[in-house]
Amino acid sequence: MPAALPADGWVIDQLVREGARQMLAAALQAEVAAYIERFADVLDENGRRLVVRNGTAGPRTVVTSAGAVEVTAPRVNDKRADPQTGERMRFSSAILPPWARKTPQISEVLPLLYLHGLSSGDFVPALGQFLGSSAGLSSSVITKLTQTWTDEAAAFMNRDLSQADYVYLWVDGIHLGIRLGEGKLCLLVMIGVRADGRKELVALADGYRESAESWADLLRDCKRRGMRAPVLAIGDGALGFWSAVREVLPETREQRCWFHKIANVLGALPKSAHPGAKKALAEIWNAEDKDHARAAVKAFAAAYGAKFPKAAAKVTDDEDELLAFYDYPAEHWVHLRTTNPIESTFATVRLRTKITKGHGSKAAALAMAFKLIESAQRRWRMVNAPHLVALVRAGAVFINGKLAERPEEQAQPDAA
Repeated sequence: MPAALPADGWVIDQLVREGARQMLAAALQAEVAAYIERFADVLDENGRRLVVRNGTAGPRTVVTSAGAVEVTAPRVNDKRADPQTGERMRFSSAILPPWARKTPQISEVLPLLYLHGLSSGDFVPALGQFLGSSAGLSSSVITKLTQTWTDEAAAFMNRDLSQADYVYLWVDGIHLGIRLGEGKLCLLVMIGVRADGRKELVALADGYRESAESWADLLRDCKRRGMRAPVLAIGDGALGFWSAVREVLPETREQRCWFHKIANVLGALPKSAHPGAKKALAEIWNAEDKDHARAAVKAFAAAYGAKFPKAAAKVTDDEDELLAFYDYPAEHWVHLRTTNPIESTFATVRLRTKITKGHGSKAAALAMAFKLIESAQRRWRMVNAPHLVALVRAGAVFINGKLAERPEEQAQPDAA
């Protein structure tokens, strides 16, 4: 059994906080001393200094990453006047502003904890115990911060895209529950890969049941703001996106998501057939080249087509779209076969939804999703072999994952 936490916290915590308090006090004293010394030669008509010490302010508690620290800040009496406005000059500490009750790091942590599932009402008891004080912590802090998220999301969706070249594009529709009688929210999500190999959120919008009209509106808006047509788009076959992209960006090729396709195929098969079907499907998407993949498609159709024609048709009808990734660098195949970048990112959004039993409104859900993706985006890694992305944009031909170096190779990507 671990030892119980003492009422005043562990000794090491007390030492850390006391050390932080002493260092902060010394820094504030040094800052004031430097300020007064800078104006030591500024005197009034009687030869007295216009900038002098003026005791200390009342003690206040500041919440820091080291815990709650009590601070007694020195004060300055600055009698100088602004030559333009005539107003009295005032000393303001760059280390500890007069209004500060918590450090910027703590201010950033609060909305992140809220986004990742901690209820706003739990902040005071949870962080108060962890930081040693509840000073500066309040659920109202979260309320004020979240009011800005909707504006930030709106600004993001109106930004200029002419300088952002997305070569690959993952798309999906994510459904989130709404508590306040608005049904469900369908988020249309687009994540792209720039020419330098970096992943980036492209768009996040409220759609209507993933309809072709909603996707077309979003694509037209992105195109209007300067987005160039991606080389390849990856998504679920059930999306209205495909009709929309053929209309708005017809030059973009299509790749079906294998993660969704496998689930759709297994849904058309009895459970007893699932182990064998999974192995047969893996023979397709994990084949060494397109020729072997097409042979595996024929084998799957032969094995399951007679008894389960609907399951077989889900593969054979989309064969070209399922195997499109073979025409791109082999290093990129692992990225292009599925919409995993979207699925993994929205696992956090769904966690938040589970904690709060749905979002309060569509606007709140959209803003929350935007902030979560914005936070997650900092940790996204580049695609494998990022230098090859620019070659894809330039129109280089890849045959079974390898760059075709001679012109005659380019004429036979599907040969024998």
